[in-house]
Amino acid sequence: MDDAHQSRDHEGRFVDFGRTAGDYERYRPGFPEDFYDRLEIREWINPEMRALDLGTGTGTLALGFARRGLEVTGLDIAAELLEVARSTAATHNLSARFVEGKAEDTGFASAGFDLVSAAQCWWWFDGEAAIREVRRVLTRGGRLLICNFSYLPLPGNVAGRTEDLILRHNPGWPKAGWRGVHPEQVRALDEGGFEQVESFSYTVDVRFSHEAWRGRIRTCNGVGSTLNDEEVQVFDADLAALLGREFPGRLNVPHRVFATSGIAP
Repeated sequence: MDDAHQSRDHEGRFVDFGRTAGDYERYRPGFPEDFYDRLEIREWINPEMRALDLGTGTGTLALGFARRGLEVTGLDIAAELLEVARSTAATHNLSARFVEGKAEDTGFASAGFDLVSAAQCWWWFDGEAAIREVRRVLTRGGRLLICNFSYLPLPGNVAGRTEDLILRHNPGWPKAGWRGVHPEQVRALDEGGFEQVESFSYTVDVRFSHEAWRGRIRTCNGVGSTLNDEEVQVFDADLAALLGREFPGRLNVPHRVFATSGIAP
């Protein structure tokens, strides 16, 4: 994968999400079904919409929209993740197309979508360029939805102790300690000229086996997409030891859903 298909981390290293495609498919939890229910109740989505999902990855959000009847296109820079998305769509007989491209320059025609979404990825974009592109491809009165589904690293809980370990292996990792609420995303909509900007958040628990939690953490941008293969193996062994020592049995990990949305003028 060339440099144009990667982002950089806090130390200037390339972040290659394609390296974690297998773990993304097996271990990364998608948004809970009641998240889509809440979007429908708020009338932020409906089956008549043509949706573009930026930074779609393995298509978690895009395929959730497809299940709700939306006409969906997913866009991402990582070809390996898009292959997983296409395979999942085919397996579940869902209608969605997946295209390789950048959020800041999608290549799609102007005013072609009623909804543009971005899940768990907005911080990787050039925010000003992405907002301009979103406004270009949205129909008049179209909606931008930025959303996140993040584990909560609380002091002493399994996510918090896992992040302590990540920081030992990847010092200075800037996303440690995030609580899953993103006022900067609200600000991006405000400053981008969007109207009727609203947000909501809530928490849910997600169950993991030790194996599944290790797989989930290998998809973390501080681990699998930045550390080299040998470093990931060493980290994974240390995490297995930590889990066995401090958290025997199945894990119950709190997660926060956060979403913000606005209407294009």
